[in-house]
Amino acid sequence: MPPTPGVDRRTLLRRAAAVGLLATPAAGLLGGCVGGGDAGAPQQAQGEKTADNPLGVKEDAELEVVIFNGGLGTKYATDVHIPSYKQKFPKANVKFSQTEEVATVLQPRFTSNTPPDMINNAGSKLMDQGALVQAGQVQDLTELFEAESLDLPGKKVKDTLIPGTIEQGTFNGKPYVLNYAFTVFGLWYDSTLFEKNGWVPPKTWSEFTALCDKIRAAGVTPYSYAGANAAYYQYLVLLTSAAKIGGPDVLKNIDNLEDGAWQVDAVKQAAAAWAEIGAKYGNKAHLGLKHTEVQLQQNQGKVAFYPSGSWLENEQAKDTPPGFTYAVMPVPSVTGSDKLPQTAIYAAAGEMYFVASKGKNPRGGMEYLRHMLSKAGAKGFTELTKVLTVVRGATDGLTISPGLTSSEAMLKAAGTDYFSYRWDTWYKKLDDECRAATNELFFNGGTAEKFCERMQKAANAVKKDPSIQKFTR
Repeated sequence: MPPTPGVDRRTLLRRAAAVGLLATPAAGLLGGCVGGGDAGAPQQAQGEKTADNPLGVKEDAELEVVIFNGGLGTKYATDVHIPSYKQKFPKANVKFSQTEEVATVLQPRFTSNTPPDMINNAGSKLMDQGALVQAGQVQDLTELFEAESLDLPGKKVKDTLIPGTIEQGTFNGKPYVLNYAFTVFGLWYDSTLFEKNGWVPPKTWSEFTALCDKIRAAGVTPYSYAGANAAYYQYLVLLTSAAKIGGPDVLKNIDNLEDGAWQVDAVKQAAAAWAEIGAKYGNKAHLGLKHTEVQLQQNQGKVAFYPSGSWLENEQAKDTPPGFTYAVMPVPSVTGSDKLPQTAIYAAAGEMYFVASKGKNPRGGMEYLRHMLSKAGAKGFTELTKVLTVVRGATDGLTISPGLTSSEAMLKAAGTDYFSYRWDTWYKKLDDECRAATNELFFNGGTAEKFCERMQKAANAVKKDPSIQKFTR
């Protein structure tokens, strides 16, 4: 996500490439942003802190907001969050813009210390969040999380959030990013098509491959993703399999750049399993396609399983034909001795939003996030995007879509067995390398050994590079 982790969002999803880091991470960013120091930094708006204005927003200060236009769209900003902010600060002009290429548009502005105030950092051309933090370009959000909730008097913002939310956006002990969309990842399919054909969602790997054989025999591509910009969807499910096989510490060790973390048996087994799926059940023509193109093929009944986050249903809303019913299932267990159950899933706060520390109105930027984190703001977001947020109880009473219903059911079944990783947003070089390595593994006859060796070499290079700040969890 979400994506928003092309619209390669996202993120969470993933959703990391910053100021100058489209091809060469930290060096370009740090040279441009840090080298200039505070020269030319704007005078920042400051209002009086009161019980009704806990962040000290200047009531007539302009606020600039940039939102990624991807799978989640932008109506949640224009129709929910901006009106909420304007209602509280009617004298303030909110300058809004949207983009599908966040880094391309915003890199020059961060380099010149003239950034917008609040940014949704997502998409295939998102900014390297770790490098932005390292360069001092990101506002510490401690004040936001300690402030009173907008619509729950007596409660701090931090107390209204799903556990783990703040930690997901924390870099070396300080919260710099709001990961707002609570995204669940799995294998998406059309439940109507499956019911029509008597196809039952598999739980084990043998059931998965047996079903893929049946699907292929019916003239449908059993499983695929878009190689042009959505390889991270695939490496996400690969690493989900690795975590199920070996436990969540497999991912923690990768995050922390532990020696040999990419070469443990769990990662090798997962890579081998998914390499086989690519060789037998994928479509090599999808290597050059974008995510929306493969997703459209799924809507047309040409692809059965598609890996994605829970933004998918909303992203495809305009192209989803009547009778197509989105549903999602966990990644099947690879072995009979996986450390985590088949119901375990990758689920995490994703879709990064942050405030520029050198913007004209960082206090307004934090206030904008406070409106996003209100119950009303979160409910409006979910109604428009069909994606959950990190605000607890925000969907109470909502009539939700089939895909979101399926997502919630999968999350409920997982219980406490859900996990995530952070390395992709911390280290853009690793994200780039893993996308390429995953495409090789899935589409071009790569092997598990080559994949693991390639990724370990890339991780070692990041670990040894003194110009890249390291993060741990």
